[in-house]
Amino acid sequence: MAGILKTVTGKSKIDLSKKTFAIVVAEWNEEITEPLYQGSYQSLIKAGVKSKNIIRKSVPGSFELPLAAQWMVDQKEVDAVICLGCVIQGETAHFDYICQAVAYGIMKVNLKSNKPVAFGVLTTLNKKQAMDRAGGKHGNKGEEAALTVIKMIELQN
Repeated sequence: MAGILKTVTGKSKIDLSKKTFAIVVAEWNEEITEPLYQGSYQSLIKAGVKSKNIIRKSVPGSFELPLAAQWMVDQKEVDAVICLGCVIQGETAHFDYICQAVAYGIMKVNLKSNKPVAFGVLTTLNKKQAMDRAGGKHGNKGEEAALTVIKMIELQN
């Protein structure tokens, strides 16, 4: 991440003020996904993205992230999408199916659209692990997802 973190200081290779970003946020586990959103949003602003060029879309849960990401990349003005969600292990195999489907779906949107789509979905064993990654002791994975799409846009240009 050290190379990506240089971008947040405003030393991007491209003018990000002319780029548009969509952030798709799962409402399920909102106490986790809202801090992830704030981390993504603030990282984009610090990197030079104009607030009017940041589109937020909410979906019910992480399973819906790939379709919403597809809708966003289909919009010509959107340069990149950040998908934010949180799936916490439960007592059933539901966790495994959702995590695999979301990861695969987001990867497919990346490849099909030829636009950067970040996987900012926490897949944790418990709520504490999720909180630790949504602004806690392990940082904010929403921030990292924003910095990832910025780096990919730089690579593309």
